[in-house]
Amino acid sequence: MPASLIMSRRDLDFLLHEWLDVVSLTSRPYYAEHSRETFDAVLDLAEQMATKHFATHNRRADAHEPHVGPDGRVVLVPEVAAALEAFTGAGLLASDFDEDLGGMQLPAVVSRALHVWFQAANVGTSSYPFLTMANARLLVAHGSPELVDTWVRPMVRGRFFGTMCLSEPQAGSSLADITTRAEPRADGTYRLTGNKTWISGGDHELSENIVHLVLAKVPGGPPGVKGISLFVVPKFLLDENGDPGERNDVVLAGLNHKMGYRGTTNALLNFGEGVHRPGGQAGAVGFLVGEENQGLAQMFHMMNEARVGVGLGATALGYTGHLHSVQYARTRVQGRPIGAKDPATPQVPLIEHPDVRRMLLAQKSYVEGGLALGLYCAKLGDDQRTAATPEERAAAGLLLDVLTPVAKSWPSQWCLEANSLAIQVHGGYGYTRDHDVEQMYRDNRLNPIHEGTHGIQALDLLGRKVVMRDGAGLRLLLDTVAATTARAAALDGEPAEFAARLDAVFARIGATTRRLHGTGDPRLALANATPYLEAVGHAVVAWTWLEQLLAAHGRTGAFYEGKRAAARYFFRWELPGTGPQLDLLDSLDTTLLDAAPEVF
Repeated sequence: MPASLIMSRRDLDFLLHEWLDVVSLTSRPYYAEHSRETFDAVLDLAEQMATKHFATHNRRADAHEPHVGPDGRVVLVPEVAAALEAFTGAGLLASDFDEDLGGMQLPAVVSRALHVWFQAANVGTSSYPFLTMANARLLVAHGSPELVDTWVRPMVRGRFFGTMCLSEPQAGSSLADITTRAEPRADGTYRLTGNKTWISGGDHELSENIVHLVLAKVPGGPPGVKGISLFVVPKFLLDENGDPGERNDVVLAGLNHKMGYRGTTNALLNFGEGVHRPGGQAGAVGFLVGEENQGLAQMFHMMNEARVGVGLGATALGYTGHLHSVQYARTRVQGRPIGAKDPATPQVPLIEHPDVRRMLLAQKSYVEGGLALGLYCAKLGDDQRTAATPEERAAAGLLLDVLTPVAKSWPSQWCLEANSLAIQVHGGYGYTRDHDVEQMYRDNRLNPIHEGTHGIQALDLLGRKVVMRDGAGLRLLLDTVAATTARAAALDGEPAEFAARLDAVFARIGATTRRLHGTGDPRLALANATPYLEAVGHAVVAWTWLEQLLAAHGRTGAFYEGKRAAARYFFRWELPGTGPQLDLLDSLDTTLLDAAPEVF
């Protein structure tokens, strides 16, 4: 059977078992019912289903994107519904939920690994269940038992799907400026009025109901983000049997049409427009999650999880593009070897040319490094939840907080570059719709914006994460890296060489962070936050490559030689680029602050 062009099962096995040792999680009571066999079985199932049900309509869903039919309902190609029925029927939507909710209770790291198959096969269709899972997990964490029973259980079974409704036409990432209102009623519900946009999965006919999580402000609350509350606002209210009944006043105002992710509906929604008046009253009926004015903190539970998911989705798209370009480079014959003088010399496959190998190695280093980072963060989530001691759980949570902006943004930037290189390997054919790499690039171009742009993640990392708790998060990251470099330094050859390089880079990162925050001027410290994020991101991914190099140490075969080649490339070609970035940061350059609006 030929190797899959969707994802590398061999690489997943290496990362999960030879590096992260996920089977060790089964020694914890929460995962005690699982084993290597159950983990492998669910990964086998994911590969089969992604190949059969998702990949087969990826191009069709892209070419025939959702539209609003004459009856006002969203129309999708029928294969989307069929794929999702198969996905939910197999119980995969319930993969990492508690058994008492009907879930498989898998470790998050295994759940993320199995879902990478679907993100790589068809990111548009996979968005519906993944948004639903994030929605349900937020309600499990912050909702009352009644909310969990009413809304989470049907989502885990695949009857209801979920969304997150944050942005508004006048307020994208600036959530302090949202104007959606939630008026309390005597029966304990709220009536919401306002408009939301960019709502992925915001309207469709794929499930019995859609559970919207909506940020809104209750009149009389504190100003800005402190006055934001979170509400469950379903498309349909439920009858006495818990089934969808009366239509709520949530109205589809239109669909956004993006350059990628075309299989995912992206909606503008009006709440409380008066088209539907539940109970004869104006406004969409909403149910408060937790307490008033806690909405932003609650939504960040879902957003931070989604940020790691976006990074893994970007990795998946870059990864499948890499596999496609490797296959093309092996089979496409063009050009002759360097130095060949006889015109009769036979042409060779593209992969024989050094510059094509450069592009393929760059892709490999980005996508395999991004996958390692995303799965490592998922395992930190497992440790945060189930590690043996409170200290271990707290440390895992702290490190995950620091790495989240990196795990979101680095793959969104560099695995997109992998897709760009995949097009380049294909040459002129890469820009045509005859080859899948064109769509992969378009799909992935959305990820640098999804769940917060690079600039927002950079401000989060430099402005908050590395200085929170008096720098405890950055110290923990440095200590974690130092433990790896100490192991590598004890070995001869490249592991020791790369460990010394990595130690030097992280020492500079620590010094640069202190210099930036030592200015006492937040504008000066944060003006160049984006190169800081990029430098830290490259250093963190270099650390994951050193970890992979150690896991491959002493092992033979083409797979392990590939790991060593990619690590070698990343340390020699990529990591040195952090030097000029850190030089710029250390100079406290004010170019961006000095550029007045009129110069543009």
